[in-house]
Amino acid sequence: MALGSSAPEILLSVIETAGGLGSCPGELGASTIVGSAAFNLLVISGVSIYAVSEENDTAEDRDTSTPTGIKKINDMGVFAITGICSIWAYVWLFIVVSDSGVKSGEAWITLIMFFILVVAAFGAD
Repeated sequence: MALGSSAPEILLSVIETAGGLGSCPGELGASTIVGSAAFNLLVISGVSIYAVSEENDTAEDRDTSTPTGIKKINDMGVFAITGICSIWAYVWLFIVVSDSGVKSGEAWITLIMFFILVVAAFGAD
């Protein structure tokens, strides 16, 4: 869902980055990551957690070992991968833009890390 809702920003960021390799990075890429990704990570997660209450936690296929209205992470592997990669994304952003330029090696490493994340999440699921 996050990839689909952020696809326009991601494509604009990729175009801007590819057009300015070796020069000072534009504000669009960093703003997209910090703004849109932070919104997806924090607000959508928060609304999802808030949405579960005792009144609406009545599905037939729910986990009966957990009391009604209680939130529980059933798959810690996927949660850990998501959490670690989310924190690393902000650290990597700081590393990349700290020298006021995006090098082609940094861009390739970022792209490779995306595929590593997809494979790791698929493997954990």
